[in-house]
Amino acid sequence: MTTRSIVWFRRDLRLRDHPALAEACATGEVLPVFVVDPAFDGAGAPRRALLHDCLTALHDATGGALVIRRGDPSDEIPALADEVDASTVYVSKDYAPYGRRRDEAVADALRGADRRLRGISSPYAVDPGTVRKDDGDPYSVFTPFSKRWRACGWSEPIDAPRSPDWIEAPSDGLPDRPEVDLDIPSAAEDNVLARWRRFRDGGDEGLDGYDERRDLPALDGTSRLSPFLKYGVVHPRQLLAESDARSKAHATFQSELAWRDFYADVLFHTPRSAWEHWNPKFDAIRYDEGRDAHEKFVRWCEGRTGFPIVDAGMRQLVQSGWMHNRVRMIVASFLVKDLHLPWTWGARFFLRHLLDGDLASNNHGWQWAAGSGTDAAPYFRVFNPTAQQERWDPDCEYVHQWIPELDTDQYPEPMVDHKAERQAALDRYEAVKNP
Repeated sequence: MTTRSIVWFRRDLRLRDHPALAEACATGEVLPVFVVDPAFDGAGAPRRALLHDCLTALHDATGGALVIRRGDPSDEIPALADEVDASTVYVSKDYAPYGRRRDEAVADALRGADRRLRGISSPYAVDPGTVRKDDGDPYSVFTPFSKRWRACGWSEPIDAPRSPDWIEAPSDGLPDRPEVDLDIPSAAEDNVLARWRRFRDGGDEGLDGYDERRDLPALDGTSRLSPFLKYGVVHPRQLLAESDARSKAHATFQSELAWRDFYADVLFHTPRSAWEHWNPKFDAIRYDEGRDAHEKFVRWCEGRTGFPIVDAGMRQLVQSGWMHNRVRMIVASFLVKDLHLPWTWGARFFLRHLLDGDLASNNHGWQWAAGSGTDAAPYFRVFNPTAQQERWDPDCEYVHQWIPELDTDQYPEPMVDHKAERQAALDRYEAVKNP
């Protein structure tokens, strides 16, 4: 008798290097499914547009076999398993707080019908919870984490299953694509891999020059793969397998993938840190509030602070759905330490506009900038936006690209005195450190 199973796609919208899919296909007939979960209705329009594109590409890659269902996965997946008489539902494991609760509910429902949920692999090179100190505790600082992360290693990528035996079932159809005025690259798996290989083979203007070019926002010096890592059109294993840690540039690129795994690990061990200070000492820090605070926030959101590197970054974000990583740190520091506003305001704005918006990376990156996250001594780090621009955009190419009125009287004067606000921020942080 032929075994039937379901592969429930989530953040793994690809056919290559998909261990859960490979194992399911090796056992018999497979129904590929994606559940449009109402829990994610609040995701920003750019991410929902990208998700639509990724699902469209996966639908085409499965020859139209991909089934879309809408509703609570704890209802939809067990019902679908009953509908096609599937004994096992295969998934890539989810380690985020909501994902863990959802999967427990689905597993319980399947178990009641004598079926099972089987998790294999994850969206990360090394599964969260794996990298630990000798005493078993998790790491709270990136550098020692990254060293042990490399020592843990990861499996080699595997090929896509050959001629899967897809099961047919009724589908609710692809979700509507939000209207967004963004230039979103192709989400087809072949095109994403081709994009990676152009970067990999680009010499000093690609991966070989990554360590020298990645902090220069005027250059196209990064892979721009983060949106596709977000939805798993490409897996970090594939990028790690095709880069060489003996090269400084390649090792630097691999470290960025380690940061992604690190922040997923932090969230796994400390779920409350999604929207609360990882370091609870910072619960006592004083942020500005009231009408003036909200007016300052609006100017930051609209890129009208009078600090060109900050404004260019915010406009790049809203107009393109992406922001250069160096500039992300600058604008985050400015919001929290020059304007004295909560990091959660900025984190939510980013998630609303970023194509690559990822809860773990985004929110813990914001806490790194705010000083309340995982870092050895972060509170006194206050980026000077003028000095940052002089260092990383010395010819003003980046700021002119995004601020056409920069050299006219239409561009505003700086909205704050950075030197004074830096000291005010340090005073607030010192009060928390030494109450």
